Amino acid sequence: MDELLIFLTYVAVAASSISGALEARKRQMDLVGAITIAYVTAFGGGTVRDLLLGRTPVFWMADPALTVAAFVLALVAFYRFDRVSRKLLIVADAVGLGLFSILGATYAFQFNLSPIIAVHMGVVTGIFGGVLRDVLSNQIPQVFGQSAELYATCSFVGTTLFIVLYFYHLSSMSVAAVVGASVIFAMRLLAARFKVTLPSP
Repeated sequence: MDELLIFLTYVAVAASSISGALEARKRQMDLVGAITIAYVTAFGGGTVRDLLLGRTPVFWMADPALTVAAFVLALVAFYRFDRVSRKLLIVADAVGLGLFSILGATYAFQFNLSPIIAVHMGVVTGIFGGVLRDVLSNQIPQVFGQSAELYATCSFVGTTLFIVLYFYHLSSMSVAAVVGASVIFAMRLLAARFKVTLPSP
């Protein structure tokens, strides 16, 4: 199981690094800005999770190769992707959202926390990197906007499904993780495609 968590962490960091660097390029930042935004997007949610759970050193300090991977991918995304399409941004962000959400819930279970707390840890891990990215990009975080497509809701639904499947022994953790992450990914893409939002007051 540890090998699966490490693999998912690397994929999530890779996707989020690319997402952050593309967002920085879209905002016409320089290379330093792109790497900074890539780091914040890739490591922000997991750092908050680890600090709340008391997991120290936090995950990217415990595995320096994650920082190297994020740095290299930020460089590649910044210099090699000549045209930043909204679709590419959304796909990369959706992958990171799905995987980080499931990782957050999984680590909460390792601390024998309740399913309710595991859901919250999943959502925090999934969305907080994007929140920090948007704040540093000088905009209201996408997840908080009234007219924004579903984001945190996708994390909440997929993480809850993962927890139900695993906690009640309906499937193995690996299968539950794949199902939960896939639901988050699909919901996020569909919400972006069809402009699905939460009801406004």
